[in-house]
Amino acid sequence: MTGDIYFRQLLAGRQVAGNHPVAGQMANFMYLIGDPDSREALVVDPAWDVLSLLDVARGDGYDVVGALITHYHPDHVGGDLWGVQVEGVTQLLEEHQVPLYVNKHEAAGLKVVTGVSDSDMHKTDDGETLTLGQVEVRFLHTPGHTPGSQCFLLGNRLVAGDTLFVQGCGRVDLPGGDAEQMYYTLTQKLAKLPSDTVLYPGHNYGPTETSTLEEELQNNLYLRVRSLDDWRQLMGGAF
Repeated sequence: MTGDIYFRQLLAGRQVAGNHPVAGQMANFMYLIGDPDSREALVVDPAWDVLSLLDVARGDGYDVVGALITHYHPDHVGGDLWGVQVEGVTQLLEEHQVPLYVNKHEAAGLKVVTGVSDSDMHKTDDGETLTLGQVEVRFLHTPGHTPGSQCFLLGNRLVAGDTLFVQGCGRVDLPGGDAEQMYYTLTQKLAKLPSDTVLYPGHNYGPTETSTLEEELQNNLYLRVRSLDDWRQLMGGAF
C-alpha cells in the first residue's frame, strides 16, 4: 500500500493459492487497486484462489467492485489450463456481481474460456479511463500476446499482464498471438511511456518482481530492437 492509492501485488503460490499444486509453477501476479477514501477496490486478473484475494481486500478494509482483465488465458481469468481447472472470474461473480473490464477485442475469447456473458463485461477501448474515487485507470490496448491484451496505467504504475515482463515479453506463438503486433506494442507504445514508469508484470519471470521502464529500456532485449527486420530475426518462426 503506497501513498494516495491502495496497491497490492500478490503472487500465486505465495501470498495466495499457496497449497495449489500448479499455481506456484505458473507464478502469476494478481493485483488489488483501490481508493483509500471510498475503500473500494479493483482486482486485476482474479485467478487461482479467488476467495483469498477477496479476503486480502477485506482484511485491508476494501470492497472489490470490479475486475480488470489483461487477457483471456485461463491462468489469468480461470478455466481449463491444459487439463487443470483454475478458479477465476466465474467464482468472483458468484461472490460479487461486479463488472469485468475487458478489451473489446478480447471479449469473445473471455466468453469462450470462462462462460461469462456479455452482460458481465464492460468492453473497453484503447485510451478509455475508469475512475474509482480519486484513482484513475487508463486502459492501453497492447495486442501481440493476444488480440485484445490490455495494460493498465495508474499514474506512473503500469500493470502489464503478459505483454511486458521484467527483462522479457509475452509469448506470441499461442493462438491469437501476433509477433508483428507485439513489436509495435512494445517499441511504439510502451517504450514511449515516461522512463520513471514502474512495471508490474503478469508473472514473476524476471530477476525482480518489479522494474522501471528506464531499467527495461537498458536491460530488456525486446524493448531494444531497432527495426521490424531485427525483430523478425529475434522471434524466429513466430511470424
